[in-house]
Amino acid sequence: MRINMVEAINSALVQEMERDKDIVVMGEDVGVDGGVFRVTDGLYSKFGRERVIDTPLSEAGIIGVATGMAALGLRPVPEIQFQGFEYVAYHHFAQHIARLRNRTRGSVTVPMVVRLPYSGGIKALEHHSESLETIYLHVPGLKVVAPSSPSEAKGLLAAALVDPDPVLYFEPKRLYRAFKEEVSEERYEIPIGKANVLKEGNDVTLITWGAYTHVCKDVVPEAEKQGVSIEHIDLRSLSPCDWPAILKSVQKTGRCVVVHEAVKTLGFGAEISARIMEKAFLSLEAPVNRITAWDITIPYPKMEDYYFPDKKRILSGILETARY
Repeated sequence: MRINMVEAINSALVQEMERDKDIVVMGEDVGVDGGVFRVTDGLYSKFGRERVIDTPLSEAGIIGVATGMAALGLRPVPEIQFQGFEYVAYHHFAQHIARLRNRTRGSVTVPMVVRLPYSGGIKALEHHSESLETIYLHVPGLKVVAPSSPSEAKGLLAAALVDPDPVLYFEPKRLYRAFKEEVSEERYEIPIGKANVLKEGNDVTLITWGAYTHVCKDVVPEAEKQGVSIEHIDLRSLSPCDWPAILKSVQKTGRCVVVHEAVKTLGFGAEISARIMEKAFLSLEAPVNRITAWDITIPYPKMEDYYFPDKKRILSGILETARY
C-alpha cells in the first residue's frame, strides 16, 4: 500500500493494538478527535475509551500516569502533542522511567513508547518546533528513535512496542504528509540500534536522521554531479546508536558531514564527531563538518527557513569537506 507517515504510524498502532491487548494509547485529543495531526484517527471507535484515552492538558500527568501503567504491566503509548510541551514532565524520564529497571534490579521495567512530534518545517509557533532529542540521549536507560519515512515509521514503531524498555519515538512533523511510499500491509519490525546505509560511496560519509534524511536525499545527487561520491547513512536509532556502522563508513571515506536540525552546541552531531575522533582519527582526511540549526531560540514562522539548514548550505558543507 502507498501511504504517508501519518497513515503508516496509524497502521502500526492498529496492528499492534490488535496483537497486544495491553497496549493503551493516551494523550490530549488522541481519542474522539483522532489527535491534532490525526495520527490516532479511528482508534477510539475501534478499541474504545478504555484503550484510547483522552487526557487532561497535563504533560506531567500524562507521563506520570503512563509510568505507573507500564510498571504494573500495561504498555502505554502516551502522545505529547508537541515535543516542546514535554519539559514539565522531563523529571519523570530522567528520574523514574530511565531508572526503574536499575533501581529495582530488574524486578520492575517500564515498557512504554512515548510519541513525540518534533522538529520544524510546518511554520508553527514557539514551543512547537524544537529538536532537542539530545537531552534524552544524555539519560542512560532511554531508547530514542527517529524515523525518516513511512516504511521506517511503521517498522520502528512495531519494534518499539515489543521492546522491554522505554522508547522515545520522535516523529518529524514536516514528514507527516510530505510524501507517500510503498509500505507493507503485513507486520514487520526494524531493529532498534541498527542504522540504514541508504547509499554507498567513497568520498564523504553523510550522517542524518529524521526529517533531514529526506532533505539530504535531494542533495546527494547534486554533490555527485560535482564529482563527490556520497555514502549516506540514516541512523534511525539515536540511542542505542550504530557506532560500528558510522566508524566503518568513515574509515572508508576519510570524511564525514553530520546534518541535523537541532542547535549546533551539544547537538548529537557533537557526540558523533567526538566518537569519530576517538575511534577513527587516523582515517580522517578532513575535520568532521556539522551542518545544523543556529544556536539561537527558534524564530517565529516567517524566519524559520533561515534558521534550519537548507539544501544550499548542506551542499556547500559537503563540497567544503570533500575538497579540504
